[in-house]
Parts: sequence; C-alpha cells; structure tokens
Amino acid sequence: MEKDTFILGIETSCDETAAAVVKNGRTICSNIISSQIPVHRKFGGVVPEVASRHHTEQITYVVDLALKEAEISLEELSGIAVTAGPGLVGALLVGLQYAKGLSFALNKPLLAVNHIHGHISANYLAHPDLVPPFVSLVVSGGHTFIVRVRSYKDFQVVAQTRDDAVGEAFDKVARALGLPYPGGPQIDRLAKEGCEDAIAFARPKFSEQTLDFSFSGIKSGVLNYLNSAKLKEEPVNAADVAASFQKAVVENLLDHLFQAARQEGAVRIAVAGGVASNSYLRDKLSRRGAQEGIEILVPPPILCTDNAAMIACAGTHLFWAKEESPLSVNASPSLGLNDPLGH
Repeated sequence: MEKDTFILGIETSCDETAAAVVKNGRTICSNIISSQIPVHRKFGGVVPEVASRHHTEQITYVVDLALKEAEISLEELSGIAVTAGPGLVGALLVGLQYAKGLSFALNKPLLAVNHIHGHISANYLAHPDLVPPFVSLVVSGGHTFIVRVRSYKDFQVVAQTRDDAVGEAFDKVARALGLPYPGGPQIDRLAKEGCEDAIAFARPKFSEQTLDFSFSGIKSGVLNYLNSAKLKEEPVNAADVAASFQKAVVENLLDHLFQAARQEGAVRIAVAGGVASNSYLRDKLSRRGAQEGIEILVPPPILCTDNAAMIACAGTHLFWAKEESPLSVNASPSLGLNDPLGH
C-alpha cells in the first residue's frame, strides 16, 4: 500500500491567515482561518501594512491549531505548500518565509502555489470524483477568469476581465451605497429586498469577437445613477440598486461562461473564488446549467473564500509531480495564471 500524502497548506495572500492539512489531495483533515475582516472594516478595505502585521501575529497560532485538529505532527508531513502569489506582497512574504523556515528545519519539500490554482483546486476537495478536463469560472475580489483546466497543473485562460474583477466591482458599488466592508456579501443580502428589474444598467459590448469581460461600465452606471439622484434630490431605493446591479453583473458572467462552455464542448463547469459564495450567482448558475445540460460544481462557502485547504490540495499535485520549490523562491504579487514560480 502506498504511503498517504499529508500536505500542510499556508495561505496569507490578503486578509485571511489560514493553515490546513490535506490528505492525498482530497480529504481535509483541518482547515483553520483567522479572518481580519473586523480589523479592516473600519478602513473600508484592506490596508496592506495592517494585514501583514496581523498575519505575523496569527500565523504560528493557526499552523499549530491546524496540526492539532488534524492530529498530526510536523514530522509526519510530506511537504509544506504555501501561496507565493498573486496577492499583497507583504502579506505573501509572511506566509512564504514561515513556510521556508518549516521546510528548512524539517527537511520537507517546499511547494510554492499559485493562489488562482488553489481556488480551482478547492473543487477537488468539495467534489472528490472531479478530474480534469473541465471549464472553471474563477471569480474573486481580484480575479475574473474563464479557464480551461486541462490537467491538475495545466491551465489555459479562455476569457478574463479587462478592468475590474467582479468582487472589486461589488465592493465599489457597496461603498457607494454606504454598505460596510466587505461589500460582496452586503450586496447579496440587500439585493434580496429589491427588484432586479427596477433599473436597466447598460452591459458592455466589445467591437471585436471576444469572451472577455468588462465590469467597469456597469459599476460606473451605478455610480452615475446615484450621483444623478443626489443632484436631483431624488430618493434612492438601495435594495433596487443592489438587485439591478447584481443581475447585470451575473447575467454578463453567465452569458460569456456558457458560450465558452459550448465552444469547449464542456459537460461540467467548476466555479471558484470568493464571489462563488454569492447566493444569486449560485442560483442562476444552477438554473442555467440545468437548461443547457451542463453540470455545475460549486464548493461550499468555506472553500470559496481564501483558505489553506485549497493551497494544500494544489500543493499535493506539485508534490506528486516532484516539483519542489527552491528556498530562494520569492513572493510574486502580480503572478499570472501560467507564470512560473521557480519550481
């Protein structure tokens, strides 16, 4: 019988300090997340220097708790996986340097993971029977991609945003409506009280044939609507604005996604990233998938947000491929989907 693979994952790319242990790339033994949302809420968004300081304060605690919950010792680990990019450079460095220290002290492989690969890999944990190839929609605060997942380590971008990521647009509109950070969940909740057909926000149209997204125009339409109402001293129904904005964004996403799926001949779509927690998006995806005969896979919310279990899962496939990273590997805040990380 082959020996089980236990990978410790560490994630500090933004405002979640997380550690997890994953067995054989599919089973979550522990998944600890220390969120900084209450800290950053008073600033209306993530402050990089504050995030780095809190990662430094929390990382030893979350790693120790992850090991304790998994009932495993450091010596029993097969390797150390850590997010090396993209993300906030100071935040990334906290996790990366900690992982390097563990790797060196334990003489265990260091596995530098692309954060976006991690989000896609969350689906392997949520859906143990899922294997490539498939199409993935990655939607988060910083990223919006349609990806052709050819293998566990081979990805091709089919379409991407040309300006704001979906989560970024949600946060900016939420701020304009006076909602607290983070904006995405606030828009989701408020929209349930409004009419999604109350306001027709214009959808972007490109002159060339492309499946790329643009959400800046929809966001600007909301801001212009709010500014116009303020100048005219007209009342604004915030719930209607939230619902109409959310509908415009999600329909734009789904139109491009299912066109891409048809072109790829895909039979399943796996969704990933923080925005995948949005209840309206999940409902519309399920309905559209049923109509078009395409299976829709979405992780539970705990695996949509930044977490270390997804990093450990992605790291497992690097470990099996013997793609160990050198201790000289550096943080890469602008890392692209297929950019090398020095494995």
